[in-house]
Amino acid sequence: MERRRYQVLDTIRGCALISMILYHACWDLVYIVGMDWLWYRGFAAHVWQQSICWTFLLLSGYCFALGRHQFRRGLTVFSCGALITAVTWLWMPSNLVYCGVLTLLGASSMLLVPLSLVLERLPPRAGLAGSFLLFLLFRDVNAGFLGFEGLRLTALPDRLYRNRLTALLGFPPADFFSTDYFSLLPWFFLFLTGYFLFRLRPEEAREMRRVPLAAAMGRHSLLIYMLHQPVIYGALALGHLLLTGGTA
Repeated sequence: MERRRYQVLDTIRGCALISMILYHACWDLVYIVGMDWLWYRGFAAHVWQQSICWTFLLLSGYCFALGRHQFRRGLTVFSCGALITAVTWLWMPSNLVYCGVLTLLGASSMLLVPLSLVLERLPPRAGLAGSFLLFLLFRDVNAGFLGFEGLRLTALPDRLYRNRLTALLGFPPADFFSTDYFSLLPWFFLFLTGYFLFRLRPEEAREMRRVPLAAAMGRHSLLIYMLHQPVIYGALALGHLLLTGGTA
């Protein structure tokens, strides 16, 4: 039963990886190559991007209790996020990644190690509802408000938005920039939503049509995440070389 559950989770994670790779390939074509795709700057692309984020965060929270050495795993993922920040800061400052999704996932896993000692006492349905409602409440905190997707309930004090440290928490200063930004607020609450979803899991794992490629990718998600952008950059550079014959 547990093996079947792992296969389902790996398949879902692998499908999300494929979607993410396609999304980032489109991002590179639009913002680096210069393709004029208006649809990619619109609502449909936003929904696409959000579906990827939500899937990864919910899955990561769901899988927290399935793993061992959660703090060490979180530290590894956080370190990979820090490596991406360092590489983009040194060699791609115009595409700097600060507080990216790996930084968030690693920090969330490390935070949940001590917090789970308290949260495990909460009824799972109450925890699920509370976590998701807090996520919705803090969804627009990066923009200076409490509210969800433009529904602004109240403005937050400007003094909260000070520097890069407050940006990590969810309060970026006015001059803050990152091409991939996932702060602890509001996203940690979505991670917690996945954690409580696991506690409400059915006893029997449901059957799911096997997708071997997606399942294999899901088992190696961190490695694929770290390598996919360099591979895309290399493919684009090779394509440009073949199309132009090496001329500028």
